[in-house]
Amino acid sequence: MPAQTKEGLKRVIGARGLAANIVNITVGAGIYVLPAIVAIQVGNASVLVYLFCAVMLISIMLCYAETGSRITTSGGSYVYVEAAFGPFAGFVVNWLFVFGWGSAGSAALMNVAADSLATFFPVFSMAMPRAILFFILTALFILVNIRGARQSMRLVELITLFKLLPLAAVIILGLTNLKFNNLHWPQHLPPVKTFGQTALVLFFAFAGFETALNSSGEIENPRHAIPRGILFGGGLVFVAYIIIQTITQGVLGAQIHLFKDAPLAAVAERILGPIGGAALLIAAIVSSLGVVAGDILASPRLLFAGANDGLFPKFLGKVHSKFATPYVAIIFYAGLIFGFSISGGFKELAILSSGSLLLIYLSVVLATIKLRFKKEPGNEQGFKAPGGMLFPVAAVIAIVWLLSHLTMKEDIATASFVAFVCLIYFLMKLSRRVT
Repeated sequence: MPAQTKEGLKRVIGARGLAANIVNITVGAGIYVLPAIVAIQVGNASVLVYLFCAVMLISIMLCYAETGSRITTSGGSYVYVEAAFGPFAGFVVNWLFVFGWGSAGSAALMNVAADSLATFFPVFSMAMPRAILFFILTALFILVNIRGARQSMRLVELITLFKLLPLAAVIILGLTNLKFNNLHWPQHLPPVKTFGQTALVLFFAFAGFETALNSSGEIENPRHAIPRGILFGGGLVFVAYIIIQTITQGVLGAQIHLFKDAPLAAVAERILGPIGGAALLIAAIVSSLGVVAGDILASPRLLFAGANDGLFPKFLGKVHSKFATPYVAIIFYAGLIFGFSISGGFKELAILSSGSLLLIYLSVVLATIKLRFKKEPGNEQGFKAPGGMLFPVAAVIAIVWLLSHLTMKEDIATASFVAFVCLIYFLMKLSRRVT
């Protein structure tokens, strides 16, 4: 019988399930276009950009692993920041995650899946059929998630396996079609500005592992499972990405710019013919929907945790009497995704995603630093990142550097949203004093 937490949830997600959801959420539709974007911008210096991003991500992941092994309730980034800096900081991070990063990004991926389906079935380019498709998919994800995290994890693991199989086929078959003269070391390194812009794009292709931690309250033996799940899942994603980049450049060479919208499909078509390209397109659809499924498993726990702490309406903190899942939060969050998907409003909100995620990462890294010096019972039993302050400081430097490469539009959108969230917080606080 799974252990039940004081929140009323059941711990049924193991290290394998956590790692699978990290891979599932991170490996989305972006991997199918990313190799061309990177190659066009920096050419054969792409491996250097990958290594640079790997060091940044490892630094951030180690901070999450350390703090996540000590704070094991649902909420992920939100509860980490709240534990270190109090309810105001936690409130801002919660809103940034739910509205600035999570629901808008999943709504965009729902539309990516519909666009891809439209190449097979043109009817899905029309508004009403798309809305019906989004409703059916949303209802399916809600039903699976309400029935329990264990069932949700089985779906996530199945989707993860399905999305990795075609990528593995491209890697294995691509090795036999490599042209090593396409992989020569570059004579000139790209300019710093170009390198930074490419690193920013690549950084967000690796993002997503933190979403899986929102369901920390349902992870078995979290002090051990969270570090293992983060490091194994993140490591697998990095290895897969860099191999796929090498395969794509090695097969397509200088012609890669001709296939900037679907470079992996072009590789598959060269190896297997038209059927290979169609298979990769189907895999891209599954990848997009898999990310949404993983997000609906994890992100409603932010609303649930926030409701229990008084940041959101209390009804979002209700737990299903039979399935022990935060069913109201699941329905509400999935409804947000559905609403953004059919309205098109998500496009404007998605502008916030890059700045929102970087601020969330920065907050968690700073929380890790502060919590190291906060002596609490049980803290000494958790995972501690090696190297002292090396990785937290490296993460802070990397995040600030990436923030400097955001566009003016992204800066203004993010700052405006943070100001709006702050206003809501203080109005809520004022209303409580009055009542």
